[in-house]
Amino acid sequence: MGRLIDALNESQHERGYLSKEQLRHLAVQLEVPLYRLQELVSFYPHFRSEPPKRVQLSVCRDVVCHMAGGKGHVEAMRHLAAKHDGVEVCEVSCLGRCETAPAIAVGDVPMSAASIDGVSEALTTPPKLDALQHTPRSWQCDPYAGTDDHYGILRDFIQRGCDGGAAIATIKDSGLRGMGGAGFPTGVKWGFVENQASDEKYVVCNADESEPGTFKDRVILSDLPHLVIEGMVLAGLSVGAEKGIVFIRHEYLPERNLLAAAVARARSLGVLGDDVLGSGRPFELSITVSPGGYILGEETALLECLEDKRGEPRNKPPFPGEHGLWGKPTLINNVETLAFVPLIMKEGADAWRGRGQGPYAGLKFIALSGDVEKPDVYEVPMGTTIAALIDGAGGMKDGQALYALAPGGASSNFITADGADLALDFEALKEAGTMLGSGAVLAVAEGRDVLELATNIVAFFRNESCGKCVPCRIGSEKAVLLLEDALEGRAKSTHLPLIDELHDTMAQTSICGLGQVALSPFISVKNSFAEDVEPRFGEE
Repeated sequence: MGRLIDALNESQHERGYLSKEQLRHLAVQLEVPLYRLQELVSFYPHFRSEPPKRVQLSVCRDVVCHMAGGKGHVEAMRHLAAKHDGVEVCEVSCLGRCETAPAIAVGDVPMSAASIDGVSEALTTPPKLDALQHTPRSWQCDPYAGTDDHYGILRDFIQRGCDGGAAIATIKDSGLRGMGGAGFPTGVKWGFVENQASDEKYVVCNADESEPGTFKDRVILSDLPHLVIEGMVLAGLSVGAEKGIVFIRHEYLPERNLLAAAVARARSLGVLGDDVLGSGRPFELSITVSPGGYILGEETALLECLEDKRGEPRNKPPFPGEHGLWGKPTLINNVETLAFVPLIMKEGADAWRGRGQGPYAGLKFIALSGDVEKPDVYEVPMGTTIAALIDGAGGMKDGQALYALAPGGASSNFITADGADLALDFEALKEAGTMLGSGAVLAVAEGRDVLELATNIVAFFRNESCGKCVPCRIGSEKAVLLLEDALEGRAKSTHLPLIDELHDTMAQTSICGLGQVALSPFISVKNSFAEDVEPRFGEE
């Protein structure tokens, strides 16, 4: 499964890049035409065809890190790198470490650009992943908190006869929804896959969160890998799948290593293998490292990658639950969704719903970043207000006034500070004209240029477009040029309606969610902060 991309990843890891000679050798070894490897290398940004320098210093250029220093910290890193031999500085999309913004990575090791002395030392002697220290936190959703005695909920499920129908009914009754952005009812998705008549099914954990400001799944993988594994096994036994895959972004190699250790431990305990905990049922789990690209967070693009193809979204229907990996029924849930399953199975649907605030059900992990004192991942009852979340993080940085919010990640619509009283909930935020999305709240203080922030986000979507859709590929590029004109005082009054037209066209004709929402951040800023936008588009 994914043997071509796995082979390319392994070869690049060994040599640092993929030469023409290496590709020819791999083509012979794998018994595939050379063009099959070349089409993958040319598409995925993690692959490189030229020899790297001694050290690659990756510098995040996206919105949260932009707020933490913008182009200034990029230039600072270039200046620092110039003092060292063999250092290559690369501006990259979000590294998923927004709580330490401005974020960088020295090789595969994540760091903060704020620690100039530490970065300078790392450029001299690049740090190793195994030197990183990790101390897990305690979380409400972990029924095993304070103990290493994991997988008891799975044992109980097996002792009760692996009743998948009952498990799916519990998940449905709990109101659990997909926490990756779409918010689709989890139990409905499980039931659809369970009802498919097939001798082969898959469970895929989408751990490819790559949207600026979104980093909660990274923390869950670090602290609660056992819950993700248990959730996947429970899902597999419930829907009739025997194989599971965790698809994780390559920037998360420290978390990948922690997860791999947890998988090895689970296998040693009999949780994975041909006979899961004596149930007579098999379930095996593997980890696939993404070769890069935000688009792979879209579930069908992810499946294309797993099938050794370019990660371009499929037309839907059919949906993955019916026709997924290798044409087989496939259940795809994100990290947070699966991590909540064990507690729901243990306590029941009513108890889970009761963990929410007021009429809202369950718990929610939120990645909070931007102009707050303590950016981090917080676990709160669903229905907690945005204001309460920010207060729990020490309030706004330096006592500044809140000006704007993006409550659901970079693709969510910006709202004014009045929205701080809104509940963190799918429906509550939808009614307010935005969304809970990927569970990432970006807080923006007074004095920020919201047009500049929106332009940075639209540029991210332009950079990460797979290029399959002409409206997305061309429209996003044109929109960024128009927005940059506005920032530099060259925009015309006719540009505003032109951007509206681009947004409408992309929303209606793009195949996947990237193109459909790529211009939404700007459109929402234009609508909610007209006084900050309209004067920037001069007269004809």
